[in-house]
Amino acid sequence: MAQPKKLKFRRQFKRRAKAVSPRGTSLAFGDFGLKVLGSGFLTEKEIEAGRRAVAHFTKREGKIWIRVFTDKPVTRKAAGTRMGGGKGETDHFVAGVTAGRIIYEIAGVEKEIAQEALRRAGHKISLRTTFVERK
Repeated sequence: MAQPKKLKFRRQFKRRAKAVSPRGTSLAFGDFGLKVLGSGFLTEKEIEAGRRAVAHFTKREGKIWIRVFTDKPVTRKAAGTRMGGGKGETDHFVAGVTAGRIIYEIAGVEKEIAQEALRRAGHKISLRTTFVERK
């Protein structure tokens, strides 16, 4: 599970990001990437499922970079709990992404293979995505 080793505060506010991402919008490592078109949260399960889809389709050739990290705690109160009593315990972690952010990058494979692999990874993610390549 991808989660931070240490947090300054155990619980955070939700804070929905609606703007276009100011950073992380261009390819920095690989030749091909998967860019998210909307803003929202990605869970660690979605990120890992996408990574596994890419690794499986490329037969673990080339190199994969994951450009987001799940550092935001999401809390949940136990089922059947009455109102009040404070905020719930940390349930899982998410990565907050804004529109234009690159999620995955690939290098060392052909364009057609990378495009299909990233398309499959995009199906695992709850936001709309698009394929990008280095100019």
